[in-house]
Amino acid sequence: MNIVNKLTLRHMRLNKRRTLVTIIGVIISVAMITAVATLFVSFMDLMKRQEIADNGEWHVLYKDVNKKQLEAIEKDDATKKVVLTRDEGYAPLKGGQNKSKPYLFIKQYSAQGFKQFPIELEKGRLPKAANEVVLSDRISTDGKVNFNIGDSITLNIGEREMKLAGQPVKKFGQNDPLQIEDEKLTETFKKLTTKTYTVVGFINLPNWEPTWAPAYTVIGYIDKSMIGASNKADAAVVLKKVNGSLYSHAEELAKQENIKSVKFNNALLRYYGVTNDLGLKRTLFSLTAVIMGVIIIGSVSLIYNAFAISVSERSRHLGMLSSVGATRRQKQNSVFFEGFIIGLISIPLGIIFGLTGIGVTFLFINSVVQNALGLDVNWRLTVTPFSILIACIVSMATILISTYLPARKASKISAIDAIRQTTDIKLTSKRVKTSKFVRKIFGFEAEVGLKNLKRNKRRYQATVFSLVISIVLFLAVSFFNANLKKSLVLSQDNISFDIQVSVDGEITKSDKDIFKTIAQLGDVTDASEMRSIDSSAWIDKDSIAKELKTKDYQDQMRDEKFPYNIMVHELDEQHLKAYAKSIGADYGKLNNPKHVAGIVIDTISYEDMQAKKYVETKAIHAKAGQSIDLSLIDPNTEKTERFGEVTFAALTEQLPMGLSSSGPGNLDIIVSKQGMNQLLKKYPTDDIHSFLYLKSKEPIKTQEEIEKIKPGNMYVYNVFQGRQQEEQMLLLMSVFTYGFIALMTAISVANILNTITTSISLRKREFAMLKSIGMTPKGFNKMIHYESIFYGIKSLLYGLPISIVVMYLIYRSLMNSFSFGFSLPWLEIVYAILAVFIIVSIAMLYSSSKVKKENIIDTLKQESI
Repeated sequence: MNIVNKLTLRHMRLNKRRTLVTIIGVIISVAMITAVATLFVSFMDLMKRQEIADNGEWHVLYKDVNKKQLEAIEKDDATKKVVLTRDEGYAPLKGGQNKSKPYLFIKQYSAQGFKQFPIELEKGRLPKAANEVVLSDRISTDGKVNFNIGDSITLNIGEREMKLAGQPVKKFGQNDPLQIEDEKLTETFKKLTTKTYTVVGFINLPNWEPTWAPAYTVIGYIDKSMIGASNKADAAVVLKKVNGSLYSHAEELAKQENIKSVKFNNALLRYYGVTNDLGLKRTLFSLTAVIMGVIIIGSVSLIYNAFAISVSERSRHLGMLSSVGATRRQKQNSVFFEGFIIGLISIPLGIIFGLTGIGVTFLFINSVVQNALGLDVNWRLTVTPFSILIACIVSMATILISTYLPARKASKISAIDAIRQTTDIKLTSKRVKTSKFVRKIFGFEAEVGLKNLKRNKRRYQATVFSLVISIVLFLAVSFFNANLKKSLVLSQDNISFDIQVSVDGEITKSDKDIFKTIAQLGDVTDASEMRSIDSSAWIDKDSIAKELKTKDYQDQMRDEKFPYNIMVHELDEQHLKAYAKSIGADYGKLNNPKHVAGIVIDTISYEDMQAKKYVETKAIHAKAGQSIDLSLIDPNTEKTERFGEVTFAALTEQLPMGLSSSGPGNLDIIVSKQGMNQLLKKYPTDDIHSFLYLKSKEPIKTQEEIEKIKPGNMYVYNVFQGRQQEEQMLLLMSVFTYGFIALMTAISVANILNTITTSISLRKREFAMLKSIGMTPKGFNKMIHYESIFYGIKSLLYGLPISIVVMYLIYRSLMNSFSFGFSLPWLEIVYAILAVFIIVSIAMLYSSSKVKKENIIDTLKQESI
């Protein structure tokens, strides 16, 4: 070790407080980088394992392969495991009591499939031959058809289909509910074959079976020997390595082997960070770049300030080295060496603290998250070599960037300037000149405070820079969190209920009584009744959604008007009052006996299939007080007849329980019972739809209870699983982003406190001089307060515009996959403004309180800190 490095180490030991502050700053920064990287990796791991627990583990599915094609898939270098699977089809369930599930659905798996897919055996064993099956336990508990192990069952197997005039036959799968219209089954069952099976066991309800599925699951067996030229199966492949090339590789293999169709498990692949959606890929990459940029800037600002202050304090020491022959390179290397030593200590400790912090966080929130969302897997700490390597590289790069400028400054310090301490403060009348208005408005103390900031410009700029970074970090992350939630809501169905019970046509008194009975079931936590009617209206061109003004819709225009589908919904009194209050509407206006008034949902969200984006837009451009005429097409004469008028009492984007967004050209209006009755005077009762929307603590159990008491004209639709997944995504993403906000806030506050406290400490002699020439304690306090205000104002003047630019970049990143308006988070901006002044004031007052206790003579005699 050379002499300069030895002297650097000695200086670090002698200035333990400053060295410790710098080390702690770097540890916090490294811990933050490690925590964010680990949080992201752990979150992706959680979602990956949950998806596997729900729907099984596979990456690529080759459809309808024969034996030769299967062998080629098995020999492929990318293949790790192959699962054979085949949908045998539907079979009517004889004696079934659940009218919503009149079928059995037979699905076959190879032995490997029983391991790769979440099949939970309740009793008995899994099938080992083609004529053996296991049945879902719901067949007996819900369908009321009892089977025993060893029973032989003969099934007529076929397809569900619907024939429409002039169109190809439409076939349905397990994700399609029973096709019912006007209380009649519109789909048909087409028998293809008859098979006999032996029941060898029972399984729990599979996670992949939707609650609205029309059939109970039956699992059978298939193996390679059962595949022939005409008797084909699907091959679900688990890959050795999951990366972006899997899409092209799978399609190339399918082309070589003449496999007609390939599907990808995109729901699982996205948690590997792999997608073939270019819009989503751009969103992920651009968001990652913005977020990592914010992290690095925050870390650099903290560590840079620590080293800049260290160099400022060491200027006399470096000047002395210069005076005894140290070269510029040696002085520069002295700062780099200090950074190396601090990194050597801080990076391992930062990684340990970061991992420990995230691990403890998971420990506390795991049970809460699992109980609230019913997750099958726990949120575990996932550490990968890649995430640790990223943390190390980013941390080392951060330290290098942070030390570069101070090192250059150190190399330029001349011996005379350093020893005389003239490098930081160079006074000229122009440099410290202040406006006359400052003294007139704020007084002498404010002028002195402003001059102090100007004469210590570098320290002043360092503090302002820290504050600016803090403002940018807070607002950028808050904006990101808010828009991420909005994006998730757009990408989900935005369904706010668990179960829908519906009746076609005018609801009868007995139907109402059953609705009341259902609403009072033990596990039901909320119930809302709704009546709905469909109608149409011609809307002026100036008022329609912007998406309808394109060339694609011009042929539907008539006299500068566009035909809208208007859906009018009646909410029960209790929920309508609460809904009107929540959006700030006058409930009294909705019960006007002279005319029908309603609340209009003027903002909608939908998926644009062509653009592959989730879009939020205005359904209609209107104002409260406007009216529209409602019309209906008479099925006998095919003429449009006006049957009512609705006035817009209020416009909102908030949906009541039960409604979900429709695409452009559709408009939802909420009216009272009185308003609906007025409209129904000229409306055919056969076209009324009545609904009961429920929230339940046990949706599956509640559905079973409803099935026991409902009449034949009522239909039950359970959306619990889809809604649960939406809430799961929102909660987990909130934990992720709010954890990020907490870390960034801690970094920002530490940065500000460190900079201001050190700046005040370095000005002890200056304050002692002011006191020695007669400044009173009251005047001193006023000066400190005004300095705080100047810090805050200057940082906001820079911080807010930069934050808006960063927020817009985040917004543009999201626009690759979503489409909604850019709006500033005004509440968070107010929080940021208040926080800046509070933090600066606390830091200034805390630091100055220590200075007040200093003896004036001792402080003036002091040469260095």
